[in-house]
Amino acid sequence: MPPIIKADHDLIEKIIGIKNVIKEEYRAQHSRPWIIGFSGGKDSTLVLQLVVESLLEIPRSERKRPLHVIANDTLVESPIVQSYVDSILEMLKQTLSQLSLPIDIVKTTPDLDQTFWVNLIGRGYPAPTRLFRWCTDRMKIRPTTNYIKQQVSESGEVILLLGVRRSESAARAASAKKYDNGDRLNRHNDIPGCLVFRPILELTTDEVWEYLAETAPPWGGVHQALIELYRNAAGGDCPIVIDPDAQPSCGSTSIRFGCWTCTVVDKDKSFRNSMEKGFEKLEPMADFRDWLKDFCYKDDANRMKQRRNGQDGIGPLTFQARKTILNKLIELQKQVGVLLISSGEIKRIKEIWRTDTSQQVLNQANRLLKLLGETNGK
Repeated sequence: MPPIIKADHDLIEKIIGIKNVIKEEYRAQHSRPWIIGFSGGKDSTLVLQLVVESLLEIPRSERKRPLHVIANDTLVESPIVQSYVDSILEMLKQTLSQLSLPIDIVKTTPDLDQTFWVNLIGRGYPAPTRLFRWCTDRMKIRPTTNYIKQQVSESGEVILLLGVRRSESAARAASAKKYDNGDRLNRHNDIPGCLVFRPILELTTDEVWEYLAETAPPWGGVHQALIELYRNAAGGDCPIVIDPDAQPSCGSTSIRFGCWTCTVVDKDKSFRNSMEKGFEKLEPMADFRDWLKDFCYKDDANRMKQRRNGQDGIGPLTFQARKTILNKLIELQKQVGVLLISSGEIKRIKEIWRTDTSQQVLNQANRLLKLLGETNGK
């Protein structure tokens, strides 16, 4: 284990105890693969570091259990954070294989048909709100869950390691309590064949930061970039999410890392705070996000008067509104020099527009026939 220079004795004892549990579970007499949910935030970084350190402390001949590190990219992550996460993933790929560790590094993304822009610009879903948060399931839960289910299909059962801590928030504590059955491994509530392992459950936030600040990661470098990310944003991270009931960081009132398009929060202070720390060129993205929320909800002219199922009521964005958003997004992409929407997404959006146009004509025809029938009946 890399030396801890300033950490107090109690923390050292806690860390040793956690690593002993990790090693004991890794050496258990079964072959269930391990999957570490890695968001790039402090908690998932600590879990990954403690696991790697633990494996390096056991003989190479015992490092047989496969381990997958899975990170999720919603494709609308803050470029500041995603650039950092990608750099860590690349470092892990280059380093861990040299350490004779059986670890695969995986990044999941939403299906093309379920990306943020395909749903918003293509199908006309208005920007997410607390009451209509359609994004988390499609962009975070499904990609990660699908990967876990694939590993379950291949291996029978898997063990998912999460950086959940009771002291992080009341919501996290409530989420953690769902898996408190007195055992080290708990059945996942929604994924058959998936067991949940939470090695840092009882650590405090201060203890997490103390260990990361004083202990270099086994894959090289230091955690200064991570510390600067948090310092600049003054907030938390959107974690790997595999539970529909455990989504506190996405759209919470706390300062946070997450999607730059997030309209669930009133003001994305984290993103704007980061822009004041050397990322000024991204300010138009924050302005676009604020405009998008107002555009979707403050002018009824931007919404259809019929829902997608054909019923009367406030419906999706009008085709003109969708075209306006797409044009402004493409202009924004040119302005900031960051890929914000892919050519594949634009192609899929236009396919949906053609289908929706045909359906709209059919709905209007059916409504007219119904009115004619009612008139003739009188």
